[in-house]
Amino acid sequence: MNNQQDRHIPRLDAPVVLVHGVSGFDRVFKLNRPGKEFFPGVRPHLEAAGNRVLMPRVSATASIATRAAELMAFVRREVGTSAVHVIGHSMGGLDARYAVRHLGLDSQVLSVTTIGCPHRGSTFADWGVRTFGRVTHPLFRALGVADEAFYDLTTESCERFNERTPNVPGVRYFSVAGVIERPWVAHGWKLPSRIVRNAEGPNDGVVSVASATWGEATAIWRGDHLNLVNWPNKRMRKAGEWPDRAGEYAALLGQLKQAGF
Repeated sequence: MNNQQDRHIPRLDAPVVLVHGVSGFDRVFKLNRPGKEFFPGVRPHLEAAGNRVLMPRVSATASIATRAAELMAFVRREVGTSAVHVIGHSMGGLDARYAVRHLGLDSQVLSVTTIGCPHRGSTFADWGVRTFGRVTHPLFRALGVADEAFYDLTTESCERFNERTPNVPGVRYFSVAGVIERPWVAHGWKLPSRIVRNAEGPNDGVVSVASATWGEATAIWRGDHLNLVNWPNKRMRKAGEWPDRAGEYAALLGQLKQAGF
């Protein structure tokens, strides 16, 4: 990226922490070399303007409380008690809210921006727990694998979460919601998208716009749940309709810059 392009990417004084959602990762290594990142292309795009971008790896399917504690430990290890901005995808947004409200991370988090985050839960999580929970729960337990994440994302659980976890005064909250519509819905998203649409309306395949809306302002991006972190939609790309999301993440930093950071 050349210097002309760099100037269009806002630079924040505080580091940006990108938090992955359920079953996510920070980056995949191949033959001990860094491979694909969970937010592909986003980190180098923001770093080109001098931003420091950090990507923690938290437990894939553990509870919000467990993941939030891991997030806090990561932040303290990487920056001590210095200020940060957090951008959390999906469950990562709930992890950030929990750490800020309950673990004392509000002392250094300037803003929380959530991407496709099920603040009010997902009816697809309700359906999944109701349909498969009796089988998967004992299986996960037998394998020694946590499965609390799937239960924490139900609408009932998130209702209780919101009662216990209101926003913290002094921390700025923003959000992004996704909408995926025909003909861009891939086969894997058709069932969950229909379940959520029938109960909650427009959605990104698993999280509705209503559930993802949070904070001072909510941007609407076109794409499915993984497209929101810059995993391309093959159908949209083939039709020339796919937008590289890295620029939209730069716009999120621009929003924070306009907010005074």
